[in-house]
Amino acid sequence: MNTDSILITSEMAAVLKHLKDSGSLTIDEIAEITELSHAKVEQITLRLSRDDLATREVKSINKIWLTEEGNEVLSKGFPENLILNELNNKPDGIPIAHLSSLLDLSRQAVNAGVGHLRKAGIIKITKGVLIPVKPVSDLNQELEDILRSVSKDPLFPIPKEIRKILSNRGFIEVKERQYASVQITKLGSKALSDSEIVETVSRLTSDQIRSGQWRSLQLKSYNVTSRPKKFPVGRKHPYLMFLDEVKQKLIGLGFTEMRGPLVESEFWNFDALFQAQDHSAREWSDVYTIKHPTHGTLPKDKELVKNVQLVHETGEPTGSRGWRYRWDPRKAAQLILRPQGTSVSARTLYHLEIPAKYFCIARCYRPDSVDAVHLSEFNQLEGISCDPSITFRTLLGLLKTFATEIAGATKVRFKPDYYPFTSPSAELSAYHPKLGFIEFGGSGIFRPEVTAPFGITDPVIAWGLGVDRLYMVKRGINDIRELFTQNLEWLRTVPMT
Repeated sequence: MNTDSILITSEMAAVLKHLKDSGSLTIDEIAEITELSHAKVEQITLRLSRDDLATREVKSINKIWLTEEGNEVLSKGFPENLILNELNNKPDGIPIAHLSSLLDLSRQAVNAGVGHLRKAGIIKITKGVLIPVKPVSDLNQELEDILRSVSKDPLFPIPKEIRKILSNRGFIEVKERQYASVQITKLGSKALSDSEIVETVSRLTSDQIRSGQWRSLQLKSYNVTSRPKKFPVGRKHPYLMFLDEVKQKLIGLGFTEMRGPLVESEFWNFDALFQAQDHSAREWSDVYTIKHPTHGTLPKDKELVKNVQLVHETGEPTGSRGWRYRWDPRKAAQLILRPQGTSVSARTLYHLEIPAKYFCIARCYRPDSVDAVHLSEFNQLEGISCDPSITFRTLLGLLKTFATEIAGATKVRFKPDYYPFTSPSAELSAYHPKLGFIEFGGSGIFRPEVTAPFGITDPVIAWGLGVDRLYMVKRGINDIRELFTQNLEWLRTVPMT
């Protein structure tokens, strides 16, 4: 064996010397003997192993640790022993209900102690009272001695059956630990005696360079081909990045962001949108109602409230028949969690300046059954646009732009639909490679019954799209629940744009 080409540093030599003297050492033992850091010892032993100067073998060992209950047993004693001590002083028995406060033990510990005593035939229970049956001494003494030994030495050998008893009672916890055992090789022993030991440096100081001392120093070698360790850095959630991207694109198209409250009155969410008060979408099965307070207040503009009431009851001044019932202001004041972003559009109609283009990404809540394309809490991309020259064709073109530019959809389709507050109405769907065509949302032109109470006579187009589903198509996600996952691997690797 030729050891002339082997470079031995002083730190490597120190580790090899201790390995030669001891035969075999763990990483922790080497770090303690040499007073080097654990990371430094890992680095040195890996290099020794690479150069065949030492061998590393990863082994597993089971260490036994006392749980909180196990430490309590050592300090107070086993519950069954404490119960027996009390029974010795009270031969007539003790009510079970008094044991917890009497012994300062949890109800769980008392129940376990009573169960073991009863199973062993040491006590009996009559009408909730513990009564001793036979005297017992040195109960659980062996178990207590073993627990005391384990508290001092986690490697203390415990018979399998006793380990099972202590583990089932929650007194011990067995944890597997891995450690590296290092041994010197014949080549390592020869290199230690034959090779020249040099001092290596990982960086040069300005003094060493100026004085020329660097010429006599041995620079530490680096493996530039090895891949560095990955250090995951914090970053914004990719879905939140997508929402910001959507906002920027809409703002770039000339839209202004509108906002509204999460807790909304039925007036803005339904009544101002000409949705009948007996409509099924206003039932408990379709909305989350607020428990306290149950009702809010109607708008201070009494004329607006009167106009909404009139259009519901008679259809005036639009020429329709309305819903032909007596409108209930208390029903309109009921508070709910916002089930649709269109309530924000209704609020915006109150101060609309024509021409106008508005959007919002609204958090909505519905008691839906959760599946691959439905959540009970979701985001909705809501928008309205008002202009004297606007048409239904304008709406369809805008929605197609959203689907292709924002979601990256390649196949888009529209089909007629019905909504109480728009006419004509259309549903937008886009193709998902695994789920097929999935609905993005609804759209249409606001009916006169919606716009007339606000004094608006020009056409207003409106849409509400599931922006969560837009992102699913863009990223090829098969389950909407993945958008809110805590899967760190997905969060770290999914593209941000």
